[in-house]
Amino acid sequence: MARTFTVSRSILVQASPSEVYAQVSRPARMGRWSPENLGATVPGPDEPAAKGLVFLGHNKRGAFRWTTRCTVTASDPGSRFAFRVHAIGLKRPRLSAPIATWEYRFEEVEASAEADAEATGAVTRVTETWTDDRRSWPDSVANTFDRIATRGQTFAVFQAGNIDRTLRNLKGELEEG
Repeated sequence: MARTFTVSRSILVQASPSEVYAQVSRPARMGRWSPENLGATVPGPDEPAAKGLVFLGHNKRGAFRWTTRCTVTASDPGSRFAFRVHAIGLKRPRLSAPIATWEYRFEEVEASAEADAEATGAVTRVTETWTDDRRSWPDSVANTFDRIATRGQTFAVFQAGNIDRTLRNLKGELEEG
């Protein structure tokens, strides 16, 4: 079975692109929305991450926990934030290899029937994209590993669910605050 290498999902959020970007571009805050990420260890102050910043992501799936090393690859305020995961390990990321790229795009849209008719102000389409960077893995090996790691799913299907939950949680927090 051929792999799906990219999964994207979008949601409308009642906030400006710059407001949404200001939250998502702080990797330490991701644990507030993600069902799998617990946050990150980021050098320096709690501010939007600049391109080139290296941080450690802390993750869990069931009882299993691991740490990744990530590098910010895009930091375009109000427009795009992305990072590449390039090392993984239990307590420290020891195995270096291309793993995944995560990207967030922010696009202001006109309020419509899709958005809450009572709301006023900016509406942003937030698109989260996961890309499988394990291109050198044979499909059969990746599919077998994925089904073990996700309890029966491919990473593409698993990540689609994670992305949906992350975006719903982000929307909920930003629209409540």
